[in-house]
Parts: sequence; C-alpha cells; structure tokens
Amino acid sequence: MSPLLLGLSGQVVLKMIWFAYNRARCLIEWLWRITRGFFLCCFTRVFTPIARYVLSAIGWREEHGSRNEPEVNDENKPQTTGSQDDRVEEPVGQWEAGRLTAGFDRKAEEREEEDAEEEEDEFDQEEYQVDPSDELYCGYDSTWETGEDQSSTHRRGRRPGASRHQYKFSRFENASRDMQNYRHDYPSQIRRQPWNQNMSSDDKPNLGFYLGNNPSLPDGLYIHNFHNDWKGEYNTLECVHTFIQWLFPLQEPGMNHEASTLTKEEIKEFLKSSTAKENLLKSYELMLDFYGIELCDKETGEVKRASNWRQRFSNLNNHTHNNLRITRILKCLGTLGYPHYQAPLVHFFLEETLVHGELPNVKESVLNFFVFSVLDKKQRRKLIKFAYLNYDAKDEFVWCPRKIQILWSEPHRGVHGRKDGFEHYPDQKQYQI
Repeated sequence: MSPLLLGLSGQVVLKMIWFAYNRARCLIEWLWRITRGFFLCCFTRVFTPIARYVLSAIGWREEHGSRNEPEVNDENKPQTTGSQDDRVEEPVGQWEAGRLTAGFDRKAEEREEEDAEEEEDEFDQEEYQVDPSDELYCGYDSTWETGEDQSSTHRRGRRPGASRHQYKFSRFENASRDMQNYRHDYPSQIRRQPWNQNMSSDDKPNLGFYLGNNPSLPDGLYIHNFHNDWKGEYNTLECVHTFIQWLFPLQEPGMNHEASTLTKEEIKEFLKSSTAKENLLKSYELMLDFYGIELCDKETGEVKRASNWRQRFSNLNNHTHNNLRITRILKCLGTLGYPHYQAPLVHFFLEETLVHGELPNVKESVLNFFVFSVLDKKQRRKLIKFAYLNYDAKDEFVWCPRKIQILWSEPHRGVHGRKDGFEHYPDQKQYQI
C-alpha cells in the first residue's frame, strides 16, 4: 500500500474516532442531565442520616436543638398572622367558640368552659414535670417540658423500661428528631439551590404557584387545574407523585427535585395573601376528599367522615405512602396559616384508629408523626392523653413518659367519667356510618 493511501486511511480512522468520541460524549452528557437528580436524591437520602448521626454525636443538640428554642405554647402565643418565626396560634377558647353555635343551653356552655379550664390547668401542675431518668423519656420530644431550667442534653443510653419495647421506642425516637426539627423551625436546615437549570429564576416559586402565576413542574399544571380538574380523580391522585410538594410546600426537600423548598420570605408573603391562603384551603379539601374526609367547619378545622369513606379508607390503608403525604400536609398547615387545623385532623385519625379500629396501617404513623406535628403544646398533650386512654395494650404505649402514664391511670384523673379527656373539642361523633 502506498504512503498516500496509508496517510488517507490514518486520517479516516482518526476522524471516525473523533466522531465516535463526540457522539459518546453527547450521549454521556444527556444521560447525566436526566439522571443526576436521581443520584442526588440517593446521595441525599444516604448522607443526611449519617450527617445527623455525626452532628448528634458531637453534641449538636446542645448548640442548635436545645430545649429552650422557641416553640408555640399558650404562654407566648402571637395573636396576629406572621412568619414561621411567629407561629400563628388560635387564642385560648377557639375550640369552645365553635361549640357556642351548636345550640347548647347556657348552663351546658358554662359547664364545658369550666371543664376546659380544668383540663388546661392540668398539664401545668408540678406533678407533670418529667425527669430525664424516666424510662420512656425521649430527649427529642419537647412536649412535656415545663421550665427553662431543664437540661438540654439528650440521654442516649437506653433506659430499662424502653428496652422492653426497644424497636417501637426507637422508631418513635427517630421520628421525634424530624418532628422536633419542624416544630423548632428547622434550626439545622441547609438551604440548597435548585439543581434544575430549566427551573424559573423566580426566588418565590411556591408563592407564584399558589397565586396562579406559574405552573408546577414537571406536570405543567396551574393551581386552578388541580382544584378544578383533579378533584375526584382518585387514580391520578394516588399514582402521580410529583404534585404533593407543590400543593403542600415545606422548608424541607421532597422527592420531586423540580419543586423548591419554602423560604422565609415566601412564608411571610404567603401569610399576607388571602388568595394564597384560600387556594391552600382548597388544596386541603381536595386531599381530604381523596382520603374520605370532609371539612365541616372552616373556622375550627373540624372534620368528619365523607359519604364515601369506606372506599377511600381502604385505599388509604393499602397505600402507606399516603402516611408521608398526610405528615407533609399537617406540617404545611402549621407553616402557612392553618395551625388550628392540625389538632382536629389528628384527633380524627386517633379516633378512627384507636376507637373505631379502622386504618390499622396508619396507626403507627398517627402516633409517631401526626400527633407530634401539632405546634400547640397543650393541644399536643391532650392528643397524647386521648391516645393513651384509648390504647388497648397500655404497657406497650411508648409515646409519653411512664410517670405521666401512671398519672393518667389514676381513677380520679377522668373528667365526668369521659374516657377521651377531650371535652373542649367540637363534637367529633358526626360520622356517617
């Protein structure tokens, strides 16, 4: 073969190699663009628990997650709508206000108000102070804190009583970390920039979505599309997993990497917008309908079973990813202007699971997550008391200190013979069976 042909052959081979390299590079870049979100998710899900464990091991809670961080209680409730740093709480007596319109006679009203005051005072008594040495004490749960002089150091050693139900208590303890982080307004949250270059440059995408200015991603739907077209579309609501982060945004990331976490600025503007809050209420009713629940009082947040509750309960019980959705919904209600809706919904699920025996696959999530999403500390205590008094195997109840369980087991602790200890709530017995 002549040198000329050899030279030409070499150039052809080099061009073919260069062409193949360019094609392969383009293919690799394309694959990386469509899969990097998945790898980022995997990395985050693996790295985050490790980081939390390391931070906890070096005493992170003493610096950031202390028991003295601001949390909603009845002593410092703000009376006006504000940011996440100024949690919105209903004034004492909000629940009673919903009952005054029910046609009770004056004596019944006065008796209920007196009972509610007794119930409010109960948890402030000195005997409710819990020592960290209690066998079911959980250092990540601030529900039973009564003073600022308590130690903020979490005792990591397993206590004898907890060892009897170590697995159940460990699950509660792990859930408590997450719920404490939420109730204390994410003190350790690391704000991440959106990875998707195609996302809007608007720094308030969640607010823009709720004002109807921009669509959700990747579905490309506006808020009115969800409210008008998705209600009753139960298969779609069950199978599509990219909408829940848009309908109920939080200051923590979800599985949809094209959705953004809430910012402090968004929360402040959201709480000032009647349009955004009205749209959030419609989103809440959309999901309640999906779960077989009806909002029957927009003032108090009281809920009841919907007419199709049997079918919807069956779906909820068989698809447990909805437990995560409901936890997100409860957190969002507390963040974006509806904290008084939390306790009625949680009480509904407690009654369904513990009293009526429905939704057995939801019960653990109700006790580990739903209850502890409630921002109002006294309401949270009432919910736990209701749960304990209606929990069959009381020796397996790990969601409050043993000392308090002993107090509640004393005969004189009942109010007028009621088992639930929830007299201040609106009537919860409006079920369509």
